[in-house]
Amino acid sequence: MQRLSIRTHKKREVLDITEKAQKALPVETGICHLFVLHTTAALTTADLDPGTDLDMLDAFEAMMPRLRYRHPHDPEHVPDHILSSMIGTSISIPFEHRRFVLGTWQRVILVELDGPRDRELVLSIAN
Repeated sequence: MQRLSIRTHKKREVLDITEKAQKALPVETGICHLFVLHTTAALTTADLDPGTDLDMLDAFEAMMPRLRYRHPHDPEHVPDHILSSMIGTSISIPFEHRRFVLGTWQRVILVELDGPRDRELVLSIAN
């Protein structure tokens, strides 16, 4: 297992982590499992044409119902936790020749929901 550190810079942002994760692959072929060690960040794949990151953040925001949250720490912080759970905190990606097997436009992304922060991911390999 390896750990990857990612620094985010905004309250909410989408970061392409494809290259950083690929560089950490220790073997030629297998399945890479990435897991983010936080409850206010998420992992997924997406097309990141210009503006798509902002479209995604707008869509995530629109999915959140306006409720009276009861989180003891900070009720306004609850949507960050819920979105992280909805998007997901892990992803598995096959790879060969130390390159992810992705669709033409697919990128591996970290979705920051409560930044800026230092985020930590665990990378493990099955081969």
